[in-house]
Order: sequence, then structure tokens, then C-alpha cells
Amino acid sequence: MKKWRKICALTDIPQLGARVVKRPDGDIAIFRNNEDEVFAVLDKCPHKGGPLSQGLVFEKTVACPLHGWIINLETGDAMAPDNGSTQKFEVKVEDGAVFLIGEATP
Repeated sequence: MKKWRKICALTDIPQLGARVVKRPDGDIAIFRNNEDEVFAVLDKCPHKGGPLSQGLVFEKTVACPLHGWIINLETGDAMAPDNGSTQKFEVKVEDGAVFLIGEATP
């Protein structure tokens, strides 16, 4: 059974930025937007595998730093006209701490 794991404090993730959680199956990028909403997706663009954690965050999206694909952080899907998706992970904030569901370790 998977359980919630504390990853970091919300303030450890820069606004309009990301923090990377290392995993053997592929790193997870945890994003924080300007409204302190938090999202987690596989740190790999569906286009050419670019590191999404290094992209620009705007509202609920991130732009891949390699070729500018826009990824919806709520769904993991590329925005039209591009097509593809990256894996999305469950994440929550409680009492100023960020939690990720699964086996990831900070």
C-alpha cells in the first residue's frame, strides 16, 4: 500500500519553480506556482525528455526548457498543438509541508 511521504516544506520550493525528488524509476519534479498551488509530474518532457524542473512555470503550466512545449501541471498533458503527456503524481500540502504519495524519497 502506498502512503504519503513528507518531501519538504512548501517554502523549500521556490515560487514559480520546482524541486526534484530523485527516484530509480525517473525523477519527479514538484512545482509551486504563484498561488502556492503544488503539482508533481515526472521530470521528463513527452517530446524529447527535457527536464521540466528547469522550465518556466506560469499559472498551472510549465514550458519545457528544450523546445518550449507547454505542459499542463494538473494533468501532465501537453497543450495543443503539441500532443503527449508525462506521468502525474498525487501531491498535497498540509501545515506548510509538501507530501507525495508513493515510494519517492527526498
